[in-house]
Amino acid sequence: MANNTAAGKKATDESSTQPVTTGAEAVVAALDTVGVEHIFGVQGGAIMPVYDALYDADIQHITMGHEQGASHAADAYGVVSGEPGVCLATSGPGATNLVTGLADANMDSDPMVALTGQVSTALLGNDAFQEADTTGITMPVTKTNYLQSDPDTVGATVGEAFALAREGRPGPTLVDLPKDVTNSQTTETPSEPELPDSFDVPDAADGDDVAAAAAAFANAERPVILSGGGVIKGEAWDELRRVALEYGVPVVTTMPGIGSFPEDHPLAMEVAGMHGTGYANLALQLCDVMLAVGTRFDDRLTGGVETFAPDAEIIHVDIDPAEISKIIPADYPLVGDASTVLTQLFDAIPRAPDAAAWREQCQQWKDEYSMEYSIPDDALLKPQFVVEAMDELTPDDTIVTTGVGQHQMWAMQYWTYRHPRTWVSSHGLGTMGYGLPAAIGARVAAEDDRSVVCFDGDGSFLMSLQELAVAARENLDITVIVLNNAAVGMVRQWQDAFFEGRRMASEYQWVPQFDTIAEGFGAKGFRLETYDEVDETLQAAYDYDGPSVVDAHIDPEEDVYPMVPSGGDNAKFAMNQAQLDEL
Repeated sequence: MANNTAAGKKATDESSTQPVTTGAEAVVAALDTVGVEHIFGVQGGAIMPVYDALYDADIQHITMGHEQGASHAADAYGVVSGEPGVCLATSGPGATNLVTGLADANMDSDPMVALTGQVSTALLGNDAFQEADTTGITMPVTKTNYLQSDPDTVGATVGEAFALAREGRPGPTLVDLPKDVTNSQTTETPSEPELPDSFDVPDAADGDDVAAAAAAFANAERPVILSGGGVIKGEAWDELRRVALEYGVPVVTTMPGIGSFPEDHPLAMEVAGMHGTGYANLALQLCDVMLAVGTRFDDRLTGGVETFAPDAEIIHVDIDPAEISKIIPADYPLVGDASTVLTQLFDAIPRAPDAAAWREQCQQWKDEYSMEYSIPDDALLKPQFVVEAMDELTPDDTIVTTGVGQHQMWAMQYWTYRHPRTWVSSHGLGTMGYGLPAAIGARVAAEDDRSVVCFDGDGSFLMSLQELAVAARENLDITVIVLNNAAVGMVRQWQDAFFEGRRMASEYQWVPQFDTIAEGFGAKGFRLETYDEVDETLQAAYDYDGPSVVDAHIDPEEDVYPMVPSGGDNAKFAMNQAQLDEL
C-alpha cells in the first residue's frame, strides 16, 4: 500500500493519471474541503487509518482525555464558531462514549460531526472485538447518520454530513467508518459538499401569514418578544434587535437564547422559565401577543402548558415546521429562516404597538422582583457574589461555559450577557460534566482574542476533570471556577423542597481539594473561602497565562431562586423557600 498523506503527497497508479488515495485520506480531504481547522478525538484501533491520514494534514487535532469530552468540546466549538465542530472516536466503547455528547447536541440543535471507526465490513454482526451497532445506537440522537461501505463515496458522505449538520436546523451527524473502507484505495477526490435532493431548507415565510402576524403584533397592547436559541443558530440577532428597538417591545430570552439581546438594555427582561427572572415570567404570562422566534417551548420554559401565557396570541417563527404547534399552539405559524422572517415582519408591521403602559409595567416588575440578594455580616461566601465579581473583571465578550446544576443557574442569572455566542451550556439534556470540555472547545474556537471562563459545581466538575490534562498540555488559557458546596446542589435543593429534606445521595462527607488537583494536572490552583479574597484571587486566576482552577467554597445551604415548581404556573414563582412552601 502506498504511504499516502492528506497534504497532497499522493501516490500515482501506473495504469491511471488520477491520484490514488485511501478512504481515510478521502475523509481528511473532505474535512479540508469544508474548511475544518480543528478536531477533537481519542485514538484507537478502528479509527487509526483516519488518524494516519491526519499525520501530515493542516488540521489541528486536540487529543482529549475521554470521548465524551471530545464530543462536548466539538459541541462547544460549534456553538462559538457557528460551524460544525468535529470529533473522532474508535469503534465500540469509543463510539458509545460519544452518545451523551451527541444527544446533548441533538437536544440543543448544535452543529457537530462525529466520525467513528468501525470493524471491517466482513466482521459486522459477528460480535467482533470492539464492535457496536453505532448507527443503530446513535440514530435517535443524530440528525442523520451513515454506515459507510464504499471508499469511493466516503469523502462525499463526510462532506454531506458536514453540510447537513449546519444547514437548516443544525444538529449532530455521524459517519461510521469500517476499517477496510478507510484502508482501501480510491481514485475519488471529494468536491464541495452537496445536500441531498430531498433536503429542503425553508427561507421566507408565506406572505399572507406574515401580514396577518404583523397586524396582530401592531394591534397588541402587551406585546413581548421571546428570543430562543434559533435566533443565535440563524444569526438573526441583528434583525431581532431591530424589531424590538424600532417598536419598543420587551424581550425575554430562553436559556439557549441568552446573548441574542443585550441584558443591560432597558427592554431586556432576561431569561424566563423555572429559574428565570420573575419579571421575565410575568411578561410572558401576561402578554397579549408573543412573537416567539426559534424556540421549541420546552417544559423548563413553559412550566405547565395549560397555564402558559393564557391570553396570548402566539406568533411562532421556526425553521423546523415540526416545532410549530408541537407544544404551544401557534395562532400565526411562520416557517422559515429566522433572519429572513424577522425582516419580512419588520417590513410588514404597519405601526408600533401602543405599548407605553406595558413597558412601564415591565419596568415596575423589574424593580419589584429584582435579582438583588443580601449578604449578612456572618454569611459564608455567596455564589452570586463570585459570579458578579468575575463578570466585573472580564471583557464584555467573554465566553462563559458551565456544567449543569445550581452553578449553571447562578452563572445564568448573575452574569450580564451582551453578545451572542458567549453562553455555552447544556440545556435540553442537562449534562453534568459539560463545562470543562466545553471550555476547551470554546477556547480553541475563539483562538486568542476572547476570554473563556467556566463555572462548574463540585459534582459536575468531578465528571470530567480529566480534561484538565488536555488544557494543560495544550496550554489553553481558561479560567475554571468551581462553586464548591460539597453537594449535588440542585438535587439537594429539590430534596429539601419536595422530599421533606431527605438528602439521599446528594451531599458529600468529603470532597477533593480541587486547587491541589489542578496543580497535579499542570494547571494553576487557587482556593477561595472569604469575601476579602475574592477580587485578588479571581484576578490572579484570570491573569494566569494557561488553565487555572479556583476552588471557591460557597455557602452549602444557598439555593437558586426564583423558582417555579416543575409543571407549575410561571406567574406563581417563589423568591425564597417560604414562598415555595406556600405554592
